[in-house]
Amino acid sequence: MVPVEARLRVVIVGAGLSGIATAISAALSGHSVEVIEQAKELAEVGAGLQITPNASRLLQYWNLPASLWEAAAEPTMLTVHRYSGQVLALDSSFDKNIRTKYHAPFVDLHRVDLQQALYARSQELGVTFHLGERIEHIDFDTTTVRSVTGKIFSGDLIVAADGLWSQCREAFVGKKDEPIPTGDLAYRIVLNADQISDPDLKALVQNPEVHFWIGPGAHAVGYSLRGGQVYNIVLLVPDNLPPGVSRQAGSVDEMRQLFVGWDPILNRFLTYVTNVDKWRLMHHGEMEKWVNDTSNLVFTGDSCHPMLPYLAQGANSSLEDGAVLGLLLGNMTDKAQLPSILRLYESLRKSRGEAIVRETFKQRHDFHMEDGEEQRKRDEIFASQLGKEIKGAFPSRWTCPEVQPWLYGYDAIKEVKKAVAENPDLFSQQTTPRSFCQIL
Repeated sequence: MVPVEARLRVVIVGAGLSGIATAISAALSGHSVEVIEQAKELAEVGAGLQITPNASRLLQYWNLPASLWEAAAEPTMLTVHRYSGQVLALDSSFDKNIRTKYHAPFVDLHRVDLQQALYARSQELGVTFHLGERIEHIDFDTTTVRSVTGKIFSGDLIVAADGLWSQCREAFVGKKDEPIPTGDLAYRIVLNADQISDPDLKALVQNPEVHFWIGPGAHAVGYSLRGGQVYNIVLLVPDNLPPGVSRQAGSVDEMRQLFVGWDPILNRFLTYVTNVDKWRLMHHGEMEKWVNDTSNLVFTGDSCHPMLPYLAQGANSSLEDGAVLGLLLGNMTDKAQLPSILRLYESLRKSRGEAIVRETFKQRHDFHMEDGEEQRKRDEIFASQLGKEIKGAFPSRWTCPEVQPWLYGYDAIKEVKKAVAENPDLFSQQTTPRSFCQIL
């Protein structure tokens, strides 16, 4: 808990996962926090999230409500299928292996359940929320945010957590900065177990597992939510939305046609779909920096490193960002340390966030290969490791012994403790600001 003289007034723009994670972490550190959100209620549209150990350990650390874990599904198995249905990779003790390696679970959650649990915890900690307030202007000279309704929010630090279409990002770069299409779109499907009459499919829902189907230019993933009462399917396919449209209602017939000839199990699930939306997958180029020159604006989550969903790290890395930022701010002894602390946050988070973004594009490449020589070589690697302990680089990063530990083994709490120990001068009592470079 920071001393009174070092307590900041933190204004967070956006109540998505990175915004509320930052709010919790900063409030636990003793700072005063308010969150501005344009939505009138926190009932975010969305579907499932795969929460990997690098983030689930943070949810445990923040002491979120027991109801969150009751709403989770922990998959016991992870299988990668060729689009025809052939098994390419299998971890039949996935839950046990994950807990043994990382001392935290891999769980599947509905996005709304996670957001509501974070919201409840942040309110317990005294965080103030201003819902239905769309940002109109940011004044970096006075660290002030003004909403369309004319309300003014002032503090010591503005946290840009307003996502892919970030207004804070545009204010920072001084121009329109719209996200770029990736060439893919997602169909997101949520089915209730009680609407599935097929006994084999119902058993798949009620006994949580993760299944991937990978094929030419597309792939699908299915997993259970809410303790096996709900099934979440995401279909990743080439983008055919009109220019300027990021989301629209989709055609169920068109969706099914894209998967003709794929695994009958996947297609049997799709027969239960009655309506579906199409979501364009977008990204941004890398930002030069995540902290402004006056050190009163800092970026988190999709506002600075939006990710393709192919490693399920968008939500997880956003939670990491919020944890690291709030924990670093918890080591302040003087407000004059803020510029150096923000740059330390940037040094800890920027390279990792951007590396994960690059890895998602690599996973898309390996999952979306057209049938041919490259695909056959990929499948030979899969076949050579099936039923064995995987060694070396692997086409599915979900169980790759090189990539999985890098993603799942990351511990934000330990990383901050290490950074604080390595920079004792930064966190000592001081009255004049020094740059991060000077400290190092």
